[in-house]
Amino acid sequence: MASNEEPQTLGPNAWFVEELAQNYKDNPKSVPENWRDLFSGAEAPTSTAATSMATATTIANPPAPATVDERAPDQNGLARPAPAPPAQTSVSSPEPPADVTGNGAPSGEPAPSELDQAAPKAEEPGQPLRGAAARIVTNMEASLGVPTATSFREVPAKLLEINRKVLNNHLKRIRGGKVSFTHLIGYAIVRAIREEVPAMASSYVVGSDGKPRVVRDGRINVGIAVDQAKSDGSRSLVVPVLKEAQDMGFKQFLDTYETAIAKVRNNKLQVDDLMGANVTITNRGTIGTVQSVPRLMPGQGLIVGLGGIGYPTEYQAADPATLADLGISKIMTVSSTYDHRIIQGAESGLFLKRVHELLLGEHDFYSDIFHDMAVPYEAVQWRKDAVATTNDVDLAHAKQHGVNTLINQYRVRG
Repeated sequence: MASNEEPQTLGPNAWFVEELAQNYKDNPKSVPENWRDLFSGAEAPTSTAATSMATATTIANPPAPATVDERAPDQNGLARPAPAPPAQTSVSSPEPPADVTGNGAPSGEPAPSELDQAAPKAEEPGQPLRGAAARIVTNMEASLGVPTATSFREVPAKLLEINRKVLNNHLKRIRGGKVSFTHLIGYAIVRAIREEVPAMASSYVVGSDGKPRVVRDGRINVGIAVDQAKSDGSRSLVVPVLKEAQDMGFKQFLDTYETAIAKVRNNKLQVDDLMGANVTITNRGTIGTVQSVPRLMPGQGLIVGLGGIGYPTEYQAADPATLADLGISKIMTVSSTYDHRIIQGAESGLFLKRVHELLLGEHDFYSDIFHDMAVPYEAVQWRKDAVATTNDVDLAHAKQHGVNTLINQYRVRG
């Protein structure tokens, strides 16, 4: 790799840097200018190494000592006697077998070329993995050295959907843009770590003395896994890092997130954007995955997997009116895969519990977001529904009348 950074520091982004380095080698103008500066600076060690090798070769092969001309006169003007020739020692050696074939092979034995033709090399199955695919192999094998455990928790997503809709309606009227589920959930993850379990943003390292150490500096550097479809039909993963998210309000978190995604889409990433993550968020729910156990890379303490948002499987064919009558909510599964050397199962459980509480609006989660985004409404709050029994028709009618009245008041008075 052309970069001076270690692959483990770059984590899952090492393939991206290697691919840019190869593109730079083939055509320097094909990569952004900031990467050209980096790769041109990384070529210096190669030249130094070549110089060192040349120096070592010179020392290993010193020049022959200067010979004295035996015909030159000495100090007295007399000619020097010619040195006696060295005695020749006769060493007997077995005679090589007669070369009858004319190609260096003894008579009666097949030539090497004939052996190669007689035993053709068998084709190996499959295709070699190069570039990004080879780096993925390296990363996945490195991840096997991290002892992990995984916790799961199902979270009701009804309130998340409603408040997101209110936010987006406000943004549509004011300045445009959208708030995604990952924006809200990612911010809940940051707050859960900051307020409840700071240990989740830890890193395991080995000291210079070879002893294990844990890094807990209070910073929450969040990596966002972004899936990319390449021109050849293959897919790749880039993980830009949101640095020091623990100090951000929701608006700053949203803007930083969108800036990172724009850099990925426009090929404007710099090496600093790819380094330093101690927490990663991967959202496979966008393609319908319910839950997953993602791989944890060395140097990180936690990777959070987000599942798809939907009704439980047993209710997916039910009538929407029936679901509304029964109060069935959409749900989402959140997984916490952590380095078990530095994070314990109880800490992971407390972390998921806090995320659950925040997504249900506790600890003023949505109220703070609405205030930060200057939304002139109160956030919708989570309440337990009191459903009338089917036998109590009068109570059901009264409840429906109250709902209709509320809708009419909103339409008339706003």
